[in-house]
Amino acid sequence: MSTIEGDDEQDLTRKQRREQARAKRRELEQAEAASALRRTRLTQLGIVAVIVVAIVVGIVVATGGGSKKGIATNPIERNATVGEVSSLLGGIPESGNNALGSPTAPVTLQYFADLQCPVCRQFTLGALKPLIESYVRPGELRIEFHSFQTATRDPETFRAQQVAVLAAGKQLRAWYYVELFYHQQGEESTGYVTESYLLGLARQVPGLDMGKWASDRSSPELASSVASDEVAAKTHGFSGTPAFAIGKTGGTMQKLEYSSLTDPGSFVTAIQRLAKR
Repeated sequence: MSTIEGDDEQDLTRKQRREQARAKRRELEQAEAASALRRTRLTQLGIVAVIVVAIVVGIVVATGGGSKKGIATNPIERNATVGEVSSLLGGIPESGNNALGSPTAPVTLQYFADLQCPVCRQFTLGALKPLIESYVRPGELRIEFHSFQTATRDPETFRAQQVAVLAAGKQLRAWYYVELFYHQQGEESTGYVTESYLLGLARQVPGLDMGKWASDRSSPELASSVASDEVAAKTHGFSGTPAFAIGKTGGTMQKLEYSSLTDPGSFVTAIQRLAKR
């Protein structure tokens, strides 16, 4: 009898051990399944995070966030910008506070712009460069910079920044100031154009007498010139910037319709047509 009871106890113990073993396997399987699910979710979250970052970076790049950061503070970057502008403009004569190119060039292009206008920046860094290199430098074209408020919200700020160009023009450096401004243009409607910003640009203009520039900025003549440009822009029927008028030097200017601000083709066609007359 005791032997039978002992066998029953052993069988019960074996059953209990098997049950415990199965229970432990189930626990391990459940733990492994839960761990695998967590890994899958983390992987999915990681993929989503990468996609979100890529989208954000794409938006920043597409909107020019990396290219329009305002005045250069890094000396290497600043020197590179000044060097690029000097290479483009060096040796080309300036006249009349706002004109680039020989006064005897047969064709004149009037460029109406707001310095804070991002579309004007596209033209300045796009189609304008080959026009300067291929037509202004050889003496076939002169370009006048004219003011027309479109992007700058505050009239006083607009007047101050445009007068800063004309004050540099008193020393035949207007176009250096224009180019440096557009190369270091800040984000629109952020209020980046401050006195410090305007002074920082002036300090980058090669050979500019800062004392004279500061004094000339208060000239009523320059403020009047900005106002006259506005009137001329409206007379031409311009409603936005950049806007252009072209004609024989000393003659009547006609509104120029362009097809691209990065490809100079439509400008070249107009220049060549006038040059042949």
